[in-house]
Amino acid sequence: MSTPYPPVIPGAAPQQSSKATMAIVLGVLGIVCCGLLAPGAWYLASEEIKAIDAGRIAESNRGMAQVAKILGIIGTILLGLALLWVLFFGGMAVLGALTGGAGM
Repeated sequence: MSTPYPPVIPGAAPQQSSKATMAIVLGVLGIVCCGLLAPGAWYLASEEIKAIDAGRIAESNRGMAQVAKILGIIGTILLGLALLWVLFFGGMAVLGALTGGAGM
């Protein structure tokens, strides 16, 4: 005689989140037109991956979150390079103006 299994109590199913989708949109916009959005994409994607690892969000969002994180990292690097470019050549222009040197 076998003993019956206890009834299965449905647990809380992991929720679907739209942060991964929003992070991808921000990452693409951060690379294409507005670099200031890229760090936000990186942050949102990192939070989404943490939530997936904790089991609060479905595992199916991991791929989108990883793509968004990579886009955010690339966009942030491009933003940093652009800022260095502006500061360097802006500083050179200011120094040239202060010294009275015309472009030779």
